[in-house]
Order: sequence, then structure tokens, then C-alpha cells
Amino acid sequence: MEFAALAERAERVAANDGDIETTLAVAALLADAGAADGPDGGEDDSAEGDESADDLPVVVRFLLGRVFPAHDTRTLDVGPALCREAIARAAGQNVSAADVEDRLAERGEIGAVAAAYDFGGQRGLAAFGSGRDALTVAELDAELRDLAAASGEGSESRKRDALFGLFTRCSPSEAAFLARLVLGEMRLGVGEGTVRDAVAEAFLVRDGEPESADVDSGEAFEPDAAELAAPEDAVAAVERALQVTNDYGRVAVRARDEGRAGLRAESLRVGRPVQAMLAQAGTATDAVDAFGEVAVETKFDGARVQVHYEPDGDAPDGDAPDAGGGDGDDALGPRLYSRNMDDVTEALPEIVEHVAERVDAPVILDGEVVAVDDEGDPLPFQEVLRRFRRKHDVDRMREAVSLRFHAFDCLHADGDDLLDRSLRERHDRLRGVLPDAAADLTLADDPEAIAAEERAALDAGHEGVMLKNPEAAYTPGDRGRDWLKRKPDVETLDAVVVGAEWGEGRRAELFGTFLLAVRAEDDARDAPDRDAADRDDDLAPAGYATVGKVATGITDEALADLTERLEPHVVDETGTTVAFDPELVVEVGYEEIQTSPTYSAGYALRFPRFVGVREDKGVDDADSLARVRRLAGDE
Repeated sequence: MEFAALAERAERVAANDGDIETTLAVAALLADAGAADGPDGGEDDSAEGDESADDLPVVVRFLLGRVFPAHDTRTLDVGPALCREAIARAAGQNVSAADVEDRLAERGEIGAVAAAYDFGGQRGLAAFGSGRDALTVAELDAELRDLAAASGEGSESRKRDALFGLFTRCSPSEAAFLARLVLGEMRLGVGEGTVRDAVAEAFLVRDGEPESADVDSGEAFEPDAAELAAPEDAVAAVERALQVTNDYGRVAVRARDEGRAGLRAESLRVGRPVQAMLAQAGTATDAVDAFGEVAVETKFDGARVQVHYEPDGDAPDGDAPDAGGGDGDDALGPRLYSRNMDDVTEALPEIVEHVAERVDAPVILDGEVVAVDDEGDPLPFQEVLRRFRRKHDVDRMREAVSLRFHAFDCLHADGDDLLDRSLRERHDRLRGVLPDAAADLTLADDPEAIAAEERAALDAGHEGVMLKNPEAAYTPGDRGRDWLKRKPDVETLDAVVVGAEWGEGRRAELFGTFLLAVRAEDDARDAPDRDAADRDDDLAPAGYATVGKVATGITDEALADLTERLEPHVVDETGTTVAFDPELVVEVGYEEIQTSPTYSAGYALRFPRFVGVREDKGVDDADSLARVRRLAGDE
């Protein structure tokens, strides 16, 4: 498939107004992308085999703004500045990176900026059809994978050169797509739910196939009726396969080639992280009313970790390095993944050693890493963060901050996938594979007993308790009602840092005050009121609403760390004020939420205090304006 065809079809997908129309358009695109490579269309690509000849998985990932599957820790490592430099170079000698930045300030979106330049690749459809210079989807995928592999001295220059070469071959629509893809800003209105439904629609509809357009003809997708045909059980089959693989491209190939049977055959794989099951806030009464008998666990004030270990197995895909432990030269040592599925193995060697010394069968465990003092008592969450991002001086930091692993769930044990088993059974298996790290689980059937467990947890220095349905399955990525988090009555907000002001005096070289925002995308009412906005609100990117500033509770060490992390994401600077791309989520405590015309959310945090960086959360996991309304008592 030619990249030009994909880019043009993507523009038409983005132009759809309704969710159903968008899903149908994506389904048609997927059906076309996979038509030449499926079991009846030429080259067959099983989900277990080489994808190099198959455009379908690449198209799926590209639509989601990814080059690699979600579970893959590889990244392009291309920042906004490098992308702007490549665009400027491709645009010609009279264009500088500053010119590109100025256009970005005017247009507000990198794809529109890239599309506005003449890269010398606008040869017309006839030239693209000749195949001589046309960039294909497969070729672009290979180029971007090579770019991601560049490392060491001179790697930034090689990445810039590679992007320059790609942009010079791009038409306007291709340039827009490429710029958005490398920066993870696809903005097609196509989310994971849309792709899930589109895969079911494209490949699992029994009676007929979705409407399709010729990918190279430029024919627009015009469904006769904007109505989805895939039944709920087809969507559920796709969803289940996605939960255990975390790879939309792989699941699309499975659905196309093997249908529901192939999707059912998908299973967990040690070394391939999956999304964590999540909890909602709730009360003890809520839990007793819903579950009857409630599984009560300590809520640890630490960082979520998923542990994968196969003592006698090879690394998945042959590319995961040995982290120590195991038996034999080919053994895969324990690998540790954060909630965002980042590989944090090297930063946590004592957890690796603990698991390797005690576990003798393949496992996937879910748990929490907690910092402890010399007596083994828990330390604040911020102490864990001193270890989590550490790439250098790990041994020194190990001496400074001790860690302990508390496992609370078992997803896989000794060849058995346990996702569909009850929490009771999973916990029994957990105690069998790693008893000294297994968190206690107490069963209670009345709120008073739960309150007693909570008091004991708080007295031990922990954050509170979790309330779980003991009969519930483990559903990766789901924030359902089977897990409830009960915390003391101190509210915090997980907000995105969108701006800052430089400090003064001894802190003049550091950011000192941080502008906070919440997501404003949940519904039409969440659109911020820009008419009442001042300069602060101009810093908030689209989709975010500001709620206040925080400067209290931040140590010098934390300020230095925040400055180092945020400086690469500066997109605008005026005087002492800077604006950031939304990249970092922080937890902020507050006394109350007040209505306020000062910030675009219409609310302000009273006496906000910095608690810490939420290393386990991306910006899509930050709190929403809808939640701010609820906390303020307006919903």
C-alpha cells in the first residue's frame, strides 16, 4: 500500500462527523489494507510469523499514532525540536527551525505546518502511481524502525537526516501524517475503541463484508447506511485478544486470517506486558452492597509494577536482554514494567534478585514497589520515584533508598493463564509462587470490619485499603467496579503541567511555579471558557483546562528534576513564563475547589500543594474537568 493512499484516506477518516461513520471508514480502510495479504489474497502472514510483507498491522498501528505495539518499549525518541529542524531542512535553504516554530504558533498543529511546505515531493498522483519514487507503508515502517534503533554518539544527527529524507519524498497529506506520527500527535479522531470496533466490523461480520473503497483510487468511503453490523460478541472477542496481547496490529491480522478461533487462541506471554487492571473510588458500603463478601487488601503508597519471569525460557521475540537469575545461559531474567509498560528492570535490581531467587516457574505478577526505612516501615511515594527513573548510579541509590515488592495478583503461573479465574484462586496461586511477597487478603462482609482493616493499614504507614470482588476476573486496562480504592478523606488531583514561571534568587535557573490543567475532552460541556481566560490560559493546549498553579511543597531536588524533565518540552517562552507540551502528570493536594474566572476550567484549587510526579500515569490518565466539577459539588 502506498503511503500517499493511507495519508489521503486518513484525512477522509478525520473528516467524518460521527463515531459510527468514523468506525465504518476505518473498517473499510483496514479491509482494503489487509486484502492483498490475507489467506485468500496472496502472501499469507500468520500472527505468529513475519509481518514484513503485511501492511495491515502497520496501518493499524499508524492510525493509532504508533510504530511499535503498545507493549514494546522501543520509541522513536524524536522530540518536537528535532522534527521542526527536519521539516525546515526539507523545506529549503530559506526556511529555519525558528520559521517552522513561528508557523506552529500560528497554526497550532504540526501536521498543518508540515503540509504547508513544498518539500519537492508534490509530484501529483501520476508520479506516485508509477511506483518509482512512491513511499510505501512498509518502507516507511522500516525506515522508522531503523530510526528508532539509532543510538549513541551522532544518533540525533542520523535521526534528523532520516526524517529529512522522508519529508523530501512527501506530498502535503503524507507530510502531515508523518509529522503527527513521529511526535505521537495523530489527531484523526481514531482511538483504541474505534480501532477495536473497526477490526470486528472488517473481519468478523458473518453476513457480508463492510463497504470498501479501492485504496489507490482515491474513491471516498460512502456507506449506504451509517450502521455497524458487527455483533457485541464479535467486539468482545477482539477486546479479549487485545487485553492479552496489547497489540492492535497483531489482533487485526489474527481476526482477518483466523477469525474468532484465532482470537480465542491468543494468550498471555511472559515478557509481553499487559495493561494493569484499575480501580474506581468507592466506600465500604458500596463494596458490601455490590460484592457481599469483600476482599480487603492494603493500599500501598508505592509504584505499580508488573513482574514477568520465565526461569527456563527464551526472551520474547529474542530481543529482551537477560536481567540476571534463572538457570542456564538462555534463561530470561525477571523483567519489571511500570503501569505505563516502561521497562524499569535496571532501576530495581533488588526486586529482580528477590524474584529470581524464589520463583522457579513462569509467572506474571502484579504488585507495588514501596520504599522502606531501615526498620522496614514504608516511606512516602516520592522516595520510590528517586529509584524508578534512575539509569545511572543505581548501586549508590540502592544504598540510599531501599525497596520492597508487595505482590497482590497473579496473572499467569506455570503455564496457566489466570485472567478468567477468581481473585480468590489467583491469590492462592500467588501465595504458592512467591509467598514472602504476597500481600495479605482479608475477607469481610460488613463496613465496620473493613474500617478496622483500614485503621490497621494506616497505622502501619500505608495509604489505606483496596476493596475487591473476590469472585472477579482480572480485566487488563479496565476501570470497572470490581476494584474500589478507599483512601483517607484527603483529596488530591492528578493534573498535567502545561506551563511554568522561572524561579527567583537561588532558584533563578529552575522553574519555580507550575501551571496545572485537567483534561477537558469528556463531553461538550468540558470545553473551557476562553472568553474569561487570561494569559495563563493561553498556555493550555487544546483539550485541557487550567485549574491553578502550584509552588508549595517542592524541594530544591524536586525542582531540579522537574526542570530537567520539562525543558525539552517547552513550546513557547514569553518573559519569565513558558508553555509546555502536555507530557507530565503530577499529584496535587488541596484544601478545596472554588469557582474562579481566573482559570479556563472555571475553578481554582485553594492552597494547592505538590505531592509528587505520577510516574505511573500518562496525560490520558490525568483527571478530567468532569471530576473537578464533581469534587466541587456541581454534579
